[in-house]
Amino acid sequence: MSMTDPIADLLTRIRNGQKAAKASVSMPSSRAKVAVCKVLKQEGFIDDYSVAEEPGNKAKLSVALRYHDGRPVIDRLDRVSTPSLRVYRGKSKLPKVMGGFGIAIVSTSLGLMTDKEARAAGQGGEVVCIVA
Repeated sequence: MSMTDPIADLLTRIRNGQKAAKASVSMPSSRAKVAVCKVLKQEGFIDDYSVAEEPGNKAKLSVALRYHDGRPVIDRLDRVSTPSLRVYRGKSKLPKVMGGFGIAIVSTSLGLMTDKEARAAGQGGEVVCIVA
């Protein structure tokens, strides 16, 4: 069975892993998942991620979760744009999450980036998810 929304799968696995206080979570890899993990690591929401090739050409993505004083660093992780309802915003209409303390991950023509980077680059795009 094929997965209809791999980004939502990634976000759900991260949320579930944090609720269970896991050190890391693993899942099938895709380019979109790796791009989201790159932004999450760059912004300090996860410790690390790695992609391991498995026999049969199946790549596995492992995400090391980050905690601070026993609490997850990520409080809120929501999918905004879904396959059935895409959400696009111009550069002036990009969401500010928690007054700038959180991030919105935006898919632009220059690749995935945070809302702050998209505003600085003068780019709008699809709002993929919100992280706080």
